[in-house]
Amino acid sequence: MLRLASNSISRATILSDFGIAFIQEGCDFDEDTIIAQTPKSFVYQATLGKYQACKKKFGIEEIPLLVADTVVTANNQILRKAKDEADARRILELQSGSVTSIVTCMIYESRSLYFLDIVSTDYMFDTFETLDLQHYLDSGQWRGKAGACMVEGFCKKYIKEVKGLQSNAMGLGVERLLPFLKSNNV
Repeated sequence: MLRLASNSISRATILSDFGIAFIQEGCDFDEDTIIAQTPKSFVYQATLGKYQACKKKFGIEEIPLLVADTVVTANNQILRKAKDEADARRILELQSGSVTSIVTCMIYESRSLYFLDIVSTDYMFDTFETLDLQHYLDSGQWRGKAGACMVEGFCKKYIKEVKGLQSNAMGLGVERLLPFLKSNNV
């Protein structure tokens, strides 16, 4: 059993799909305070901030803690969560027809193990069709998603090539964590 310190439905689904027992409860951390020049630096700072807040709130004595954050980047820009529909359109248009990298950082800590991992999954997207993009924007499914991107949803049919783990792109590269969970009997 572990504590998923995240409100992400995608992360919860990934843990469930891999048969990992967990409870889910997020913590507050203001990502808007982060100043970072690179996606890896941003996602590391966001994960570390969430980890520190959640460790303070929950501790690790009873249940191991798992914290993660994801950032999307395309055309040398860090693409955070869209503020509104116009911002989502701008962000998705940057990804259309280009390489988009999804970078996830996770921290897992139990009484006997501290594990930190940063990994990237790269997608080469075809050009998004205008009407399809508008339908996705109208659906609101982009809300709360890093880079307004859903590789398991809207973006899926536009994927030309993938380098990396799909689970990472969905917010948690659980395959990289599994050996450590097994060694900790989780």
